[in-house]
Amino acid sequence: MDDRELRRVETELDSFVDQVFSSLLRKDRRAVAGLYLRGVMLDGRRKSMQPMAQRLRVDHQRLQQF
Repeated sequence: MDDRELRRVETELDSFVDQVFSSLLRKDRRAVAGLYLRGVMLDGRRKSMQPMAQRLRVDHQRLQQF
């Protein structure tokens, strides 16, 4: 899935993240969980934290802390 395809399903993905991660009490952790999910969905051979963070343009430690 590329960036364009991901943007096309943004609303549905946000709804899914809200439902699945509703048990996370902190809103910032739910947001990071959504980032992580987006990183997994984006094209790329490596799905470890650092390559996903590069594709998402965020610090890899942020992805690890949800």
